This record gives sequence, C-alpha cells and structure tokens, in this order.
Amino acid sequence: MSDHHTYKKIEVVGSSRESTDDAIRNAIRQTAKSVDNLEWFEVVESRGHVVDGDIGHFQVVLKLGFRIEGS
Repeated sequence: MSDHHTYKKIEVVGSSRESTDDAIRNAIRQTAKSVDNLEWFEVVESRGHVVDGDIGHFQVVLKLGFRIEGS
C-alpha cells in the first residue's frame, strides 16, 4: 500500500422526483457502475424543475472524488 493517495474529481448531476437526498444517491449509484474507487462527494449546487407550480424534479450537482488506481 502506498503512503499517499492521488484523487481525481468529476462533476455529475443527479435527479429525482422524490428528494435531493435521492438525487444524490442516484448520481452516486449510477457513477459507481463505471468509475472505480469512489471515495467522497461534495454538493456544489441544488436546483429543481417546476411543473404546474410544484416540484417536478430535484437536481443536484455533485463533485465526486475517486482514488487513482495504485495510489
């Protein structure tokens, strides 16, 4: 094991009809299918889509950090 770690950050947008928490979880689950070593997330922005005076979708912009393989 290395005595240091190197990370990369990517930005993704998750959405949900239910809540911002669900939007975060959706984004992380989907990203984890194609990105290994996900280790942390940071909420950058929260917004939503309004339909007929109510919330249609919650949208959350996340920065996800993953460890570079071998570091």
